[in-house]
Amino acid sequence: MDIAVRGARVIDGDGGPARRADVGVDSGRIAAIDEPGRLSGRRTIDADGLALCPGFVDMHSHSDLRILAEPDHLAKVSQGVTLEVLGQDGLSYAPVDDAALAALRAQLAGWNGDPPGFDWNWRSVADYLDRLDTGIAVNAAYLVPQGTLRMLCMGSDDRPPTGAELDRMREVLARSLREGAFGMSSGLTYTPGMYASTAELTALCEVVAAHGGYYSPHHRSYGAGALDAYAEMIRVSRDSGCPLHLAHATMNFGVNEGKAADLLSMLDEALDGGCDITLDSYPYLPGSTSLHALLPSWATEGGVEATLERLRDPAQRRRIRTALEVEGSDGCHGVPVDWDTIEINGVVRPDNERLVGRSVAESARAAGAQPTEFYLDVLVSEELGSSCLMHVGHEENVRAIMRHRVHTGGSDGLLVGSRPHPRAWGTFPRYLGHYVRELGVLGLEECVRHLTSRPADRLGLTDRGRVREGFAADLVLFDPDAVADTATFDEPRRQPAGIPHVLVNGVPVIDDGRRTDALPGRALRKRP
Repeated sequence: MDIAVRGARVIDGDGGPARRADVGVDSGRIAAIDEPGRLSGRRTIDADGLALCPGFVDMHSHSDLRILAEPDHLAKVSQGVTLEVLGQDGLSYAPVDDAALAALRAQLAGWNGDPPGFDWNWRSVADYLDRLDTGIAVNAAYLVPQGTLRMLCMGSDDRPPTGAELDRMREVLARSLREGAFGMSSGLTYTPGMYASTAELTALCEVVAAHGGYYSPHHRSYGAGALDAYAEMIRVSRDSGCPLHLAHATMNFGVNEGKAADLLSMLDEALDGGCDITLDSYPYLPGSTSLHALLPSWATEGGVEATLERLRDPAQRRRIRTALEVEGSDGCHGVPVDWDTIEINGVVRPDNERLVGRSVAESARAAGAQPTEFYLDVLVSEELGSSCLMHVGHEENVRAIMRHRVHTGGSDGLLVGSRPHPRAWGTFPRYLGHYVRELGVLGLEECVRHLTSRPADRLGLTDRGRVREGFAADLVLFDPDAVADTATFDEPRRQPAGIPHVLVNGVPVIDDGRRTDALPGRALRKRP
């Protein structure tokens, strides 16, 4: 065999108890599982004291560009991720035409950067998947972004689609699904996807269901209207017949402290009634997004240039300020913004680096400025290219949701900026170290199930997510007593501890704790 892993504590991904065994890898597959000391290979890994489990599936990743622009992809391979689901929150870079791509590059700079000299040689989903196949560190699956779809077919206007526009969206969506996408995502607090009605979303989800995919919405509110927003997504799923996967499911902001039980009760009722629902979450309290995402939706209609024009107009600024401070903008989840909780963590202009790591309120006080006016000035200066942390989470909600029977893991991590959220580098070891070993919120085998077989089942993958003969050799070896996230908000790009070996399609990408130069990942394509 190519590789024999000897004497590992094998956690197979199905939730059952671990057992000591040898695992043999050959030609990218798990070729044998046998009693300890029985298998040999051209390469032997002594796994005494280590656990071996399936590679982790990041169900909510924003690596759409970095997986290509920075091929070593240490942030993900070092924490044991062997598969990422891209195309999240209704905004990514396929399917597009030239105009939509230009608009998206500007709008998403705070999420993904805009790498100089980067080759944007795709327009369709098929083209993008082919580009991934030219060499990536981990496997990747893709969701058709509903906001991108809307932008391509009808621009960034806040209006219902015409019949012809809706037909075109359904047609492009169907083609993209046939090209290999696993479903559709939405970002219903981001323009232009947020302009879609429930009926429009249902019409699109009918197409997703017909092609065997699933719907993954970032719904309309994680704040004041959170429960109503979750209920809307369940209605869309039920009415369309489309399986539902709730993105970064949580209950944030002060209005939702202690209310995870209300969400989970709603989900249990829907599940018991026959709905097909899963969710993902990240094991941290703060969220992260583009700084301009807090704006009211009407202020961002028409794209980046139209937004900047409004921000420069005194009358429009007064209206925006009222929405942010008094009404609670839909971009801020219906909650009046507390500038002490909004921390700038990534900027485009070097002269704005002084703002990184400080709250908007803190920087405004230092400048002798009113916080909302200061915030709007930063958006203009950055041409909407900055990102932020939102310190609005609740620990009891995080723990309750991660215990749920349909829970999976997703990092939701942005990989650009001076101080990105540490979840981009630490999500999966944090589950295993902090929430399993230190707090006992989940048992080890059950947690591994959440991070491996359950997301693989949601994706419909029949040969990944388990340690089983014949399955793809996406494998992680970790020390249960030492695995830990080391990334912090001050130092977010730190490699985790206790994960010495990671294999993607049978090829080591982390070997004895160090990154190899291998790029064995590929684009996975959904088949009917």
